[in-house]
Amino acid sequence: MTEFRTVRADEAASLYALWERAFGASHVVPLYEQDEGRLDRTFVAVDATGVLAVVYWLPRQVRDARSGVQPVGCLSSVATRPDARGRGLVRRLLATAADAMTAAGCAWSLLFTGTPGVYAGSGWRVFDRPRVDGRFAAGAPADAGWTAEPVGLGDWPVLAALHDRYDDRRPLTTVRSAGDWIGRVPVWYGPPHEILLVHERGTPMAYAVVDWSAGDVVEVALAGDGAAAPLLRAVAAEARARGVRSGRLRAPLDPPVRAALPLLFEEWERRGERTGMARPLLLEEAEVRAVVEHPRAVHWTADYF
Repeated sequence: MTEFRTVRADEAASLYALWERAFGASHVVPLYEQDEGRLDRTFVAVDATGVLAVVYWLPRQVRDARSGVQPVGCLSSVATRPDARGRGLVRRLLATAADAMTAAGCAWSLLFTGTPGVYAGSGWRVFDRPRVDGRFAAGAPADAGWTAEPVGLGDWPVLAALHDRYDDRRPLTTVRSAGDWIGRVPVWYGPPHEILLVHERGTPMAYAVVDWSAGDVVEVALAGDGAAAPLLRAVAAEARARGVRSGRLRAPLDPPVRAALPLLFEEWERRGERTGMARPLLLEEAEVRAVVEHPRAVHWTADYF
């Protein structure tokens, strides 16, 4: 007989085995175990053989389209054991999670997935995410007074100050705490990621986080519009030095970034990446779409759940 409920602490081994089989990703369990309230927000279908399916959610503070912040219910690590598929287990768990998120005061729900069809019938709708693919430009000499250097996450207070300033009014970004910088960000931005910090006459002005295994610029932050060109020039120079010929930028093309894009890529193409999904809970659909479809909206990799 299948039972639907929250997970028990003594079922962790069965739960982790399911996630290992479904994802094989090293980040899932470390992120999950940082959430002290995880057991009450992990809904499972179980029988005598163990966990058959799981839907987990956690609350995050996400900026809206009106310069405010809303509590958002973020779905993560949804999985079904292969021998239990086709029985509607996840659909039932999604409905339970939506009720729980609403009861907890979440304005809407957010998830990222490569299989949007799993969630479309339960009320989540796809939205596009910003991405530009291109060939890295030839590295040019830095402007006078500007320098770039790799830094580690031990410098997170400097990075956090730049991040908070850049994202202060940016829709879909998560409000990061010190705990996030110390606990969650390192899970996502460890090797092969590198953080390039750009200074103007010794003052930190911008950074970029790049996954060099794919030439993937997964996060940027600028202290001012004038920092866009030195930052993108520094990324291109480092790419060429490493022999990385092509890559992508996962950031909105704000005017200063758009103007400096030729310093990053000699040729490029805007590509749709429809892996984000959102569902209204306490807000109306139009209010949610205003957030996720805003031209300045982005959800950085380190804020995944």
